[in-house]
Amino acid sequence: MNMPEDRLTIAALGGVNEIGKNMYFLQYADDIIVIDCGSKFPDESLLGIDLIIPDVTYLLNNVDKLRALIVTHGHEDHIGGIPYLLKQLDIPLYASRLTLGLIENKLKEHNLLRQTSLHCIDGESILTFGSITTTFFKTNHSIPDCLGVVFDTPEGTVVHTGDFKFDMTPVNNQYPDIHKMADIGKNGVKFLLSESTNAERPGFTPSERLVGAHMEEAFQKAEQRIFVSTFASNVARLQQIVDAAIKTGRKLTLLGRSMVNVVGVSQELGYLSIPDGMLVEPADAAKLPSHEIAVLCTGSQGEPMAALSRLANSSHRIMEIGAGDTVLLAANPIPGNERNVSRIIDNLYLLGARVIYGSRSELHVSGHGSQEELKLMLTLMKPEYFIPIHGEYRMLHHHRLLAEAVGVDEDHIFILKNGELVESKAGVVRQSGSVPAGQIFVDGLGIGDIGNVVLRDRRQLSADGVLITVITLSQTDGRMLNEPDTISRGFVYIRNSDKLMEEINQMVTDTLHNMSHADLRQWNIMKQTLKIALGKFLYEKTKRRPMILPIIIEV
Repeated sequence: MNMPEDRLTIAALGGVNEIGKNMYFLQYADDIIVIDCGSKFPDESLLGIDLIIPDVTYLLNNVDKLRALIVTHGHEDHIGGIPYLLKQLDIPLYASRLTLGLIENKLKEHNLLRQTSLHCIDGESILTFGSITTTFFKTNHSIPDCLGVVFDTPEGTVVHTGDFKFDMTPVNNQYPDIHKMADIGKNGVKFLLSESTNAERPGFTPSERLVGAHMEEAFQKAEQRIFVSTFASNVARLQQIVDAAIKTGRKLTLLGRSMVNVVGVSQELGYLSIPDGMLVEPADAAKLPSHEIAVLCTGSQGEPMAALSRLANSSHRIMEIGAGDTVLLAANPIPGNERNVSRIIDNLYLLGARVIYGSRSELHVSGHGSQEELKLMLTLMKPEYFIPIHGEYRMLHHHRLLAEAVGVDEDHIFILKNGELVESKAGVVRQSGSVPAGQIFVDGLGIGDIGNVVLRDRRQLSADGVLITVITLSQTDGRMLNEPDTISRGFVYIRNSDKLMEEINQMVTDTLHNMSHADLRQWNIMKQTLKIALGKFLYEKTKRRPMILPIIIEV
């Protein structure tokens, strides 16, 4: 869909009605600016899928109008899709210092660093793209260097908050720029796009600084090794863990690639302070006395291949958790991850560990503003129109109620689906049309080549397995030269199912015999007939529906 030239258009390609893979765009005339390009991890139904990224079909169809990709902060749900986007599009990228450092790491892995145009911005930067002037304001969140974005267009000002909270005592001393936000609101905001993650939670989100005291207390009470799992990107949390280790005389080791990467970038850029000699390699840490070591690892969300999961399963190649060790889960499960996290906690208790987790442990506070902070942002910005973003539908709904409570006209609030457009032309605002939007699956090196048919086959294989029957036919007269050779994988155990295998082979023989009398020798017809006959027979016998693969060989 091509937009008419004289209007302002706003849309999300990801990040509404979901948590993760945030991506938005703003267009005026021939200028398109993209905000964020995130990814999210698949749930258990997406078998074999490594990553989910936004569908960028609309951007690919409007390459000549793309002016910039602006990144609000360095979390995976805002930067994880960038390498895959840049493999398809050549677009200048603008981000703050730490965010840029994390993106550079990703681009190196994908061999894209040299060919990408990267620009460092901060809260005072001013950028101009055609008739759009772009400025920024500082916010705070659970990662340093977060920015809100302001677009001044001929149709009015558009503000995108990024992820934020109002932490008045931040550990890293990066205070939210409330005075600048108020000035932006005084000058007039036509559209506010504001995140909705904690729109259901009343009150204010506690300061990150509160975690430090509880972390230190847990370190002091631990008698043996300490394992701490948290979000690698929460640099302020990492600093408080480092400080607790210093005060209790422990060395620190890192497990998990993302933890090593974030700590390395944060140290190099001066966002994380670790004394010389404190960091030790995992192999060396395993040899130290148990009361002298703390392990900082990934896996707080129960990811099966992350370090904490492997430690809980006693499958880590270097470290192990033993009786009397302390495990601190300094992160709450993201909705959908609760089962995996519970499984890990159970395994840790089975190993004899002391596990500290959950909201009562006070080892975690959210990085997102709760209801009073969302209302504060709305009050500062005083938007004429409001678009809640970054949340599942119930969160967007509650954010709409908050906006109405502080005076936004209910007819001026748009809850969108990914791809739906809001446009302003000559001051008239309406919801109009849509552009392609959805999710693209990344599987290994394949991007977008896995669709519903492949996923359906994977689900069928995982549920009922596969039955392969190999048939050898004469090339001259089409008769069977040998009995069928039937192979079962994930369906039944052949050695315990002799009678069923005999019945299957007889069914195949009878079906082919009947077809030879009807003079049906086309392979596709033979295979389809066998699938139908075997499928019906197996369901009657077992109430299962394995994938059936007939293989016909002519000799």
